[in-house]
Amino acid sequence: MLGKINSLFEGIADNTKEGIWTLFRMLCAAMFMTHGYAKLFGENPQPYMGGGMTSITIGDLVSWPIPMEINALFIAGVVEFFGGLLIFLGLWTHLAALLALLIMLMAYLTAHLAWFPTLNNGELAAMYFACFLAIFAFGPGPYSADTWLSVRRQEKKKDKMDAHKL
Repeated sequence: MLGKINSLFEGIADNTKEGIWTLFRMLCAAMFMTHGYAKLFGENPQPYMGGGMTSITIGDLVSWPIPMEINALFIAGVVEFFGGLLIFLGLWTHLAALLALLIMLMAYLTAHLAWFPTLNNGELAAMYFACFLAIFAFGPGPYSADTWLSVRRQEKKKDKMDAHKL
């Protein structure tokens, strides 16, 4: 009996896979954008230079000063907001997801370094890392600007080839 119910839901899942993936991509991106919005346009916006986090420190192991005292939190805000917007639209998705997952890796290593994320409030950084890793690996899906642009390029290429045949 449970096998039949599982098969029923498996069929429903197969039929809604593309829409659910698009919804997943867009929700992850929209929530990610809120973090960048707060850093860039919120009550206490991060300065580009001279304030905030001007060096990357990972535990007691490594400390790298950032050239020209650029604020790493400002850079994170740019990636979170504008990278999130690109992922939301499905435009340059692989590049934006790669930048987002690298920012989340750095956030985890600098602010939440521990073996167990719930002990150091690092669950959100770890979860965003996993989400953007999946988006990087599987791409934007069929309902995205990347897919639309790819179809347009193929149509133009086909039209060009057809024109040369005449």
